[in-house]
Amino acid sequence: MQFKVFLALLFACVCTQSMAQVIEIKPYLQDVEPNSAIVMWQTSEGEESIVEWGTSPNLSNTASGTAEAINFDEVQVHTVKITGLDRFTEYYYRVRTGDVVSDIFQFKTPPFSNDGEDFKMVAMSDMQYDHNQPDKFSEVVNEGVIGYLEKEFGGSLPDNLAMVLIPGDLVQTGSKFYQWKDHFFNPAEKLFSEVPVYPVPGNHERNSVYYFKYFSLPENGTPAYAEHWWYKDYGNTRVIGLDSNDGYRNLSEQLDWLKKLLADTEKDDNIDFVFAQLHHPFKSELWIPGEEDFTGKIVTELEQFSTKTGKPSIHFFGHTHGYSRGQSRDHKHLWINVASAGGAIDNWGEFEGRDYDEFTVTQDEYGFVMVSVDGNRKDPKFTIKRISRGNTIAHRENELRDSITVWRKERKPSAPEALSPSGEGVSIKGAVLKAGEFKSEFTGTFHAASHWQVSKSEDFENLAYESWQQFENWYYKENRQKDDDLTDEKTERLNPNTTYYWRVRFRDQNLNWSDWSEVKTIKTEDKL
Repeated sequence: MQFKVFLALLFACVCTQSMAQVIEIKPYLQDVEPNSAIVMWQTSEGEESIVEWGTSPNLSNTASGTAEAINFDEVQVHTVKITGLDRFTEYYYRVRTGDVVSDIFQFKTPPFSNDGEDFKMVAMSDMQYDHNQPDKFSEVVNEGVIGYLEKEFGGSLPDNLAMVLIPGDLVQTGSKFYQWKDHFFNPAEKLFSEVPVYPVPGNHERNSVYYFKYFSLPENGTPAYAEHWWYKDYGNTRVIGLDSNDGYRNLSEQLDWLKKLLADTEKDDNIDFVFAQLHHPFKSELWIPGEEDFTGKIVTELEQFSTKTGKPSIHFFGHTHGYSRGQSRDHKHLWINVASAGGAIDNWGEFEGRDYDEFTVTQDEYGFVMVSVDGNRKDPKFTIKRISRGNTIAHRENELRDSITVWRKERKPSAPEALSPSGEGVSIKGAVLKAGEFKSEFTGTFHAASHWQVSKSEDFENLAYESWQQFENWYYKENRQKDDDLTDEKTERLNPNTTYYWRVRFRDQNLNWSDWSEVKTIKTEDKL
């Protein structure tokens, strides 16, 4: 009897020991460079931090790193930096802590900026846990992102995707330890183990210490505010991470750092595009209370940079739980809300909204944004695609819901012909301006916007009327521009017996403006 008790106790002890040490968060990739990569993971205990790696599953190399207790117990987060890698090369790896060994995963190093390689990235945000849709983030990642890539491209995940951008709200409450494992890392483990993830904090992170312990982001921001803002280059694209949260959005250090970085980027001939990500919107069609003026300052900096350098830019954001895509009128700059990847949708009519001129598409749907960058040094471009998972009313199975392509080089349409009116006798009730048809020497382009100006002075410094109309304006599930061919515009009431000057310019769907038309002179009737 005593022998049986001894065996039972021994078996229980062995089982307890074997169950004690486990990998709680599978390996995930951080800050992958052409010649190095950082691997992180979490174990229930144990400080040993080993990565076995190689160009084949044989894993002929090892690298070691450090472990850090994260929650006042034996749980450890491990960080290992692998060095001596070759650029744009696929590697295999697995992690080891004591007797616990992970599966073998793959990753791919980036090219150099001047290599001219094509690549893709995904941007999504606001995946914080929703009790009504508890598995939504897992669905968006596994059936959405991974399923989409497998169907569209086949091959390995690292070959198809260079990085994952997340502009905030990774978890519901950043100070709650369990949410990071259960709600963020575990649902996305298949993606993060093979593609590096680059987040910025949202308001739900609450500036938690867990956020900064779980990520090893580029250390090239302001040293006193490490990982609050940073930049990352991949091929010909510079990605900039910013912190729009309370306590950081009003710091002059962040804006000063951005201005210097953009000045340096202006001089870098290998960088064609700049993509910034931050959490809060400057303008939000679905949810006005979420807007922040700080983001407007960032937009202004990016707009001025793009116009000065000719290098197109984007700001990715979230906070409002739905997709929006807009563009600056006078600059090659895109505004893209990449939510929601899990957080409860901000449905049309649920909150105060506004139809902004910049936005042409807004959808109250789950989904993600695919970005394909053409690294061709002679004529680079990028394409944005919104892939939708629908909402609680109507499901969409990775449906393409919006797309835009922007070239680095200018591709001007022809200047439009200003047709009428001209001369005297124009009605004060509002002249109808008429222009000729859209023309461009570039195949596949079409008329996407018109910009009209009426002025009391020939230099157009004293505008009496101005209008910017785009070919589509999806607001509250309706295209408010459905019947506008963009070749005519009715002005507002004009003053009597007054000389005015008017002109128009056309834009294609790739954000290229034509030159202004010739100026037409009109004089209104001498009566009220």
